[in-house]
Amino acid sequence: MNKPKIPVIPKVMVLPFVLITSCFALWGFANDITNPMVEAFSRILMMSNFEGSLVQFAFYGGYFAMAFPAALFIKKYTYKAGILVGLGLYATGAFLFIPASYSMIFWPFLLAYFILTCGLSFLETSANPYILSMGPQETATRRLNFAQSFNPMGSLLGMFTAMSFIQAKLNPASASERAAMDPEALKALTASDLTIIRNPYVFIAFVILTVFIIIAIAKLPRNEDEDHDIHFMVTVRRLLKHKRYYEGVIAQFFYVGVQIMVWTFIIHYAKNELGLKPETGQFYNIIAMAIFVTSRFICTFLLKYFSPGKLLMALAIGGMATTLGAIFLKGMPGLYSLVAISACMSLMFPTIYGIALRGMGGDAKIGAAGLIMAILGGSVMPPLMGKIIDLGTIVNFSATRAAFFLPFICFVVISVYGYRSYTVHHEDITYLRKTAKA
Repeated sequence: MNKPKIPVIPKVMVLPFVLITSCFALWGFANDITNPMVEAFSRILMMSNFEGSLVQFAFYGGYFAMAFPAALFIKKYTYKAGILVGLGLYATGAFLFIPASYSMIFWPFLLAYFILTCGLSFLETSANPYILSMGPQETATRRLNFAQSFNPMGSLLGMFTAMSFIQAKLNPASASERAAMDPEALKALTASDLTIIRNPYVFIAFVILTVFIIIAIAKLPRNEDEDHDIHFMVTVRRLLKHKRYYEGVIAQFFYVGVQIMVWTFIIHYAKNELGLKPETGQFYNIIAMAIFVTSRFICTFLLKYFSPGKLLMALAIGGMATTLGAIFLKGMPGLYSLVAISACMSLMFPTIYGIALRGMGGDAKIGAAGLIMAILGGSVMPPLMGKIIDLGTIVNFSATRAAFFLPFICFVVISVYGYRSYTVHHEDITYLRKTAKA
């Protein structure tokens, strides 16, 4: 007698799943239209790589600052309410690019990015555990991986927008060439370039408002069976008793760090090591994202047959190998190795997330905040990597390539979590099936 097939997405949840999954694409767009702005702001405002990478510090700092407030909000109210607040803040931050562009100074843009990502923090803190709850526990990690597959589609659109509607239209003058310009000519050029950066953010703000209205009027499951009272410290103490959870937070910190470093500094690598234009470097970034998308769907399929922890460890080892290629191979082979890293990263965020939160029940809302706060890795590590790149050379070795030892270290940490997931935390298919039956 055939066993009944366990659905990844129950039929009754298809519409809610589709609506919430659209948000994954929206924050993917924001993430990857922003990565190339590190180089753009550095050039337009004549700053160092370190100063330009403060874009990432503000962007991912918003995730960190708002994660626990978002978790407390959705614990008190609902996932839907959290998503609506997130969309509202996202649109507000995007609209703030209008006054920021008129100011022609850096900090208003950093404030706009911070508010925008406070919204993204609400979105991710709400949407990820919401997707996990939309069906059987046995298929939760696969369901989240499937939803997350639409995140890089938004990322691809963000990258294409950055390349075609920002980088291709910006004046190609370098920071040194701008510094030598007449003050009035420099002011006009700066205003023009900042307007070019502003326009796509304003456009996406109107798209977000449309999605806000659709989700606001849609009927979504409320999970009324859960306790909406807030017992914050009790929940945190309960979560910290699970090594699988807090080790997942650590692994997520290093994963987000490596993802943002790799995608932000592909442009710098192409420019510094091969002499390519920024828009050409962004083209290779788009190729990397296309590989990431393809690999995400393949890995989601493989999760039917392989332990999440084992697959996570194998891909982390692959990430270590390709990162070493980016460090030690010169010219195009090094760039190809850097692009190939994305194939190894595709599985990591949702798999770490799913492993860490499996079986947490109502605690998942607070637990999700810890995993979203771990996105701080994307705020801390890029400026550090930018500081290394600014050195130029390190003992006759290219500082641009040497800086990729930071991503290598990140992959080492992730591989350890993958190994412990199935050896210590029993995160394997057989064990999950046995516990499901029990």
